Amino acid sequence: MKLAVFACLLALAAAAPRPDQDAVVTLDERTDNGDGTFSLRLETSNGIAEERTGVVGSEGQSNMQGSYSFTLPDGTVAVVTFVADEGGFRPESDLLPTPHPLPAHAIEQLRVAEEQRAQGITFDRK
Repeated sequence: MKLAVFACLLALAAAAPRPDQDAVVTLDERTDNGDGTFSLRLETSNGIAEERTGVVGSEGQSNMQGSYSFTLPDGTVAVVTFVADEGGFRPESDLLPTPHPLPAHAIEQLRVAEEQRAQGITFDRK
């Protein structure tokens, strides 16, 4: 009996529609200037899009900035913008979690610590 139920569930999963599986690239624009600068723009039929530009960084690496977007199951479009350079990868989006605000006692502790540093007070790190 368990085998029959498992087989039915497997058949249902295999027959489920997969709109992303049939997605095709609808726009593909790329420019590589050969000097480390580039631009890229991609779009797919299922609503995924990306734009990115790159320039040469201070140590020869590619610094990039751009955005990507995709459609969430509820139909809204999620957008992520980013910068990737000497400072690392820094994404920004309403989707990303944000830290909770510090409680008042933690803010007071930080204020006291800064005041002590300004006075030259240090503590052993043993």
